[in-house]
Order: sequence, then C-alpha cells, then structure tokens
Amino acid sequence: MEDTVINILEGNHSKGTVVFGSDHAGFEYKEFLKKAAHDLGYTVMDCGTHSTDRVDYPDFVLPVVKEVLAGAKGVLICGSGIGMSIGANRFKGIRAALCFDGLMAKFARTHNDANILVLGERFIGKELALSCLEIFLTTAFLGDRHTRRVEKLDTLDD
Repeated sequence: MEDTVINILEGNHSKGTVVFGSDHAGFEYKEFLKKAAHDLGYTVMDCGTHSTDRVDYPDFVLPVVKEVLAGAKGVLICGSGIGMSIGANRFKGIRAALCFDGLMAKFARTHNDANILVLGERFIGKELALSCLEIFLTTAFLGDRHTRRVEKLDTLDD
C-alpha cells in the first residue's frame, strides 16, 4: 500500500472541498480534473496516487471516503471506474456513482445524492469527464421523494 500523501490546493472555501483519488490508470485525468475543480473555485485535496507507477486502486478509496464522510465531495478515477465504485460503496453513507456522461452525473446528484463521482479513464474522453465533474459539482439533490429512497440505502445491511 502506498503511503497516502494528501496535497491541498486552496480555493474558495464557500464552494467547498473536492477530494480526488486515483490509481495509475486514472492519474492523467485526476491531474486534469483537480486543476479544473480548483479553477472553478473549489479547495482541492489530492489523496494520490502521485505518479503513473502501478499501484493498487483499493489503497486510494479509504482516504477519499474519510474526507467525503467529513463533508467533502469526492472523485475517484481508475481504468474502468468499477473497482473504485465497488470499494467506495462498501462504506455506510457513501453513494459513489460511476458516470459515463453528463446525464448520468446529473441523475447521480438529483436522484441519488451521490457524494463521490467515479470515472473510468479508459472508457470516457477527457472533455466528457470534465463535463461530468462540472455537472456533479454544480447539481443539487432534489430531495422530496428521493430522500426516502436514499435513506433506505443505508439500512440495507441492518
């Protein structure tokens, strides 16, 4: 397991914090998207990886999950997005959504109150990934009838 080094880029605290994590297969997009989030005014936390050297994707899930449970929004990126989704969704209170387009990102937020956006670098173009990020960060949860459904998710293993 790689030691987790967290780098922080200060932004406009009123917009909140976005925490990023990736493995080697998601490193390029992580670097691109964290700059985009910072340019949008968010404080950015980077939980690694910090190079394209091969690493194990599960090692980057927990640091992101901890920050999301403390109130940040999260972004996890690996080759397909599947492994990161599986890992993140093991934690109560986490709603990680693997998205391949803006509509999925919109519904992840509006209907499911997703708090982690998951992307697969090998399956989505860079500009589409940017669109997913922007929509994810700027779209609010609708609440109402969706609140009851989302609350039920945390009771499934009770």
